[in-house]
Amino acid sequence: MSDKKIVKPCENEGSSKKEEVATMFNQIAHSYDFLNHFFSVGIDKLWRRKVIRILSKYHPKQILDVATGTGDLALALLKLKPQKVIGVDISEGMLNLGKEKVAKANESDRVELQVGDSENLNFKDNSFDAVTVAFGVRNYENLSQGLKEMHRVLKPDAPLVVLEFSKPENRFFRKIYFFYFQNVLPSIGKLVSKDARAYSYLPESVNAFPEREEFVNLLKKAGFKTVRCTPLTFGISSIYEAVK
Repeated sequence: MSDKKIVKPCENEGSSKKEEVATMFNQIAHSYDFLNHFFSVGIDKLWRRKVIRILSKYHPKQILDVATGTGDLALALLKLKPQKVIGVDISEGMLNLGKEKVAKANESDRVELQVGDSENLNFKDNSFDAVTVAFGVRNYENLSQGLKEMHRVLKPDAPLVVLEFSKPENRFFRKIYFFYFQNVLPSIGKLVSKDARAYSYLPESVNAFPEREEFVNLLKKAGFKTVRCTPLTFGISSIYEAVK
């Protein structure tokens, strides 16, 4: 993945990060959407709209949303009027909630959610006009392999757009940010989801993630070109746009 230590949700020696991530999301699926919007004060919805705006210039017809979770981004991608959006995730618990959303929106013909491994995508080469992943690449066990897989399934000159948490560059704001992340978030997360470890894993995984220039370099090594990083909301998150 990188030279940094791989952070796992439970840090059990006998299990892989992939297994632990799937188990963690299965356990917190029932409260994930509420806590996600609560902790970000709804800003995560604005970040997803930014992803849509970036992709609009490409007019994608076949879109793959990796680490789709409960399908928020997959459904939002319908604003681009694609023929099909396929979302994949390793957590069946999250996908089950996503499928309920898709059915409620009457979009089962255009949105398909399925169990899938981001590091071993079950699709042919050059299958998609665009690939997206929101708040998911931190959870890859082998990040380089995951990036190569997304590159593989993209058509030539098609975009990958990654939305991921990052660390604020302003030193003062970073202190406030990490105090909130390391103290407030796990306490509220435990109260609502009954799983404190899941929300202490979040700041640890953000801190360990190879962000901005380092992640840009990993995208280039995976074969992407014209890679661009755009910080959002004081650097709390970043969007990476890369073209195959």
